[in-house]
Amino acid sequence: MMWLAALLLASARLVFTQSNSTAPFPEATYPNATSSDPGAAQGSEPAFSPPYYPSPWGEGTADWAASYAKARAFVSQLTLLEKVNLTTGVGWQSERCVGQTGSIPRLGFRSLCLQDSPLGVRDTDYNSAFPAGVNVAATFDRGLAYARGQAMGQEHSGKGVDIQLGPVAGPLGRSPEGGRNWEGFSPDPALTGVLMAQTIQGIQDAGVMACAKHYIGNEQEHFRQAPEAANYGFVINDSISSNIDDVTMHETPFADAVRAGVGSVMCSYNQINNSYGCENSYLLNYILKGELGFQGFIMSDWAAQHSGVGGALAGLDMSMPGDASFDSGDSFWGANLTIAVLNGTVPQWRLDDMVVRIIAAWYYVGRDNSSVPINFDSWTLDTFGNENFKAEQGYGLINEHVDVRAEHRDIIRQIGSASTVLLKNNNSVLPLTGKERFTAVFGYDAGGNPAGPNGCNDRGCDNGTLAMAWGSGTANFPYLVTPETAIQNEVASNNGIFQSITDNYQGIAIRALATQASVAIVFVNADAGEGFIDIDDNPGDRKNLTFWQGGDTVIQNVSSLCNNTILVMHTVGPVLLSNYSENPNITAILWAGLPGEQSGNAIADILYGRVNPGAKLPFTMGASREDYGTDLLYVPNNEDGPPQVGFTEGNFIDYRAFDKAGIDPVYEFGHGLSYTTFSFSNLTVSKLNVSSYVPTTGMTPAASTYGNIPNNTADYQFPSNFSAVPFYIYPYLNGTDLKNASMEVDYGVPGYVPAGSQDSSPQPRVAAGGASGGNPELYDVLYQVSATVSNTGKLPGDEVPQLYISLGGQYDPKVVLRNFQRLSIQPGSSATFTADITRRDISNWDTASQNWVITSSPKTVYVGSSSRNLPLSTALS
Repeated sequence: MMWLAALLLASARLVFTQSNSTAPFPEATYPNATSSDPGAAQGSEPAFSPPYYPSPWGEGTADWAASYAKARAFVSQLTLLEKVNLTTGVGWQSERCVGQTGSIPRLGFRSLCLQDSPLGVRDTDYNSAFPAGVNVAATFDRGLAYARGQAMGQEHSGKGVDIQLGPVAGPLGRSPEGGRNWEGFSPDPALTGVLMAQTIQGIQDAGVMACAKHYIGNEQEHFRQAPEAANYGFVINDSISSNIDDVTMHETPFADAVRAGVGSVMCSYNQINNSYGCENSYLLNYILKGELGFQGFIMSDWAAQHSGVGGALAGLDMSMPGDASFDSGDSFWGANLTIAVLNGTVPQWRLDDMVVRIIAAWYYVGRDNSSVPINFDSWTLDTFGNENFKAEQGYGLINEHVDVRAEHRDIIRQIGSASTVLLKNNNSVLPLTGKERFTAVFGYDAGGNPAGPNGCNDRGCDNGTLAMAWGSGTANFPYLVTPETAIQNEVASNNGIFQSITDNYQGIAIRALATQASVAIVFVNADAGEGFIDIDDNPGDRKNLTFWQGGDTVIQNVSSLCNNTILVMHTVGPVLLSNYSENPNITAILWAGLPGEQSGNAIADILYGRVNPGAKLPFTMGASREDYGTDLLYVPNNEDGPPQVGFTEGNFIDYRAFDKAGIDPVYEFGHGLSYTTFSFSNLTVSKLNVSSYVPTTGMTPAASTYGNIPNNTADYQFPSNFSAVPFYIYPYLNGTDLKNASMEVDYGVPGYVPAGSQDSSPQPRVAAGGASGGNPELYDVLYQVSATVSNTGKLPGDEVPQLYISLGGQYDPKVVLRNFQRLSIQPGSSATFTADITRRDISNWDTASQNWVITSSPKTVYVGSSSRNLPLSTALS
């Protein structure tokens, strides 16, 4: 065995730790990555968000008209107390859903159930665990995004959920270390916008309201809430402020969400330009409800509300979970909103608009025809328990264990394989045949969690294979097919040899097994999540971009001894790949993301050729964290005031930053190989005859009120013989004197009612607005593009032609993605890629006119297979 000892000694010298420097404190943008646009420099200066009042009232335009008519008729029947009940959650853990409004028993209207998450039904059982949003982005497939949304909507509906808290476009993914990037889709706003819209339509076609979140600038977990920061030893008085310039703010996927008809939008924990997301009148009133024409309702993130009257006048429509802090029994709204309407600080038209928006969204998705009773409980999986969990009251049947999964395993497995990106495949070593002489599998990430797939609450650990990251954006697994199991089944079915080691720290055993393997498959991961959970000093956000659990050591030791090493990565986003892309012993590299319950089956489908990979990277793989240009703020930079993060890079994130800096990535945005080959040809661009862009003009109608509100405080007291549930938020007053009922020492102090906030008269329309998603002429098709994509290989496969545009301006990125299409093509055959170019696609936001303009800069269209492989191009006339 001396020869083995010599090999082990030699291989030990190959083990190293990747360098991983720290973020550029006190800023979060590296100096060489700042935008040359002077406007983006706003982020380096004290930022200010201008006020905008009054809050626009929903008009029920276009396909919202019928829903608004029904909602207005319904709201006209309601009392003040009933209206307040619909706007205010009943408190954390006071009912069975993670968020629940009050009910209207008189009209048989049950409370609305709001439930996580963006990838399934959280905190219940007999539900599916879907792939994460980042995997959907990697498919570049509109149809799969819709199908996943519809399946998730069906499961939420079957559990009695009215509002699914997803999908996510905030975080967008400004920095690769961001903890919740995986909940969303991609740092590219166009890719995110398209897939977010498809997801929303799928959810809402299943009869459930979607919730686009977290609006906006919610790009890191560090310092999102002062109490949470205190738990990590940081003393700050207020949440972090994302300081974003006007141009950058306008490249947002939330416009696509609104255009798709999303029923609700969740405002975020952070401040934007030093104004809290849930009371930022400019962002809520002017941009979201005014410019983007949002017809649904705005809810707060859980405990993201910081004021009562101020939030209502700034455009907030629903308070979640209703209590000012969890389980406090106190609320900014509830009884305080009743008081504010009675004393006139919140006008009746503003309250009525809140409720009309909520009920209109309920009608818009057909909840009046599809609603079922709530049949689960978020706080326990026990069949019997207390309906009022915090108060320990209301004992009875709380979990009916309704199986809502249907055949959704099929779409989950399909997305799992369709989102697996083949990054490297030397000498076509993949696909495997299943008849390899000796297959060895290595890594924690190949096996199961010893405590079971749901052994850690909210997936708050990194034990076993990573099929879902952590936090509120999760769901319980009904089961988890591990890669180890799926590959073992594959090999065993062919009477092969299979062995595995899933302990990364069994170095001697790993190296010994690697010498025997004819093919070695190494599984590694990198995890992240929400800030209320800390794993290995990663409090939500990642502290670096390396693999977890000693993954690099496993890769290096195996690949040094086996010249056919295949690397499979389950990660939340970019990781540092060192020299693995150039290492000849590492013959193939695959990124599999967070594929959900069918993880093992999905990767086996790819490895063994049942599915030909066609996915594309939805982000860039760089050689160092500095290459990305943007980073996180890990230490407060404003003493005990709100930490300040200037988005001084402007729109230059991910591949745009690499292009600007002239940095070669390890693997570029949009890259992904196939087991076959493709070519591109015959690019044509046709210009359409379309009228010129016309800014929206005119006035809105005046605000309306629905029903009468008597101003007799005796009408709003707790009913006689009423037994209040402890901690529960009610709309009732505890006395007839409003000042005493408020229990506020500063009741009546001037300054809580901003100028213009109570004005119900007709208002000027926003020039860049006019419809859901903005001025409708933004979406006029100006050009139609086509190109031929040919399968020049021997296998059927999928290719994703991608359309990029150079806007040509001094401050514009080199290219920006604007369209794409996933095509399935037989060998020797061709398919035609077709795409529209809209006015929005070639417009820039003009800060002076506060509108979109097509500049005189020369514009060029590119088509190819990735952001760095664009063989076809032509100038736009």
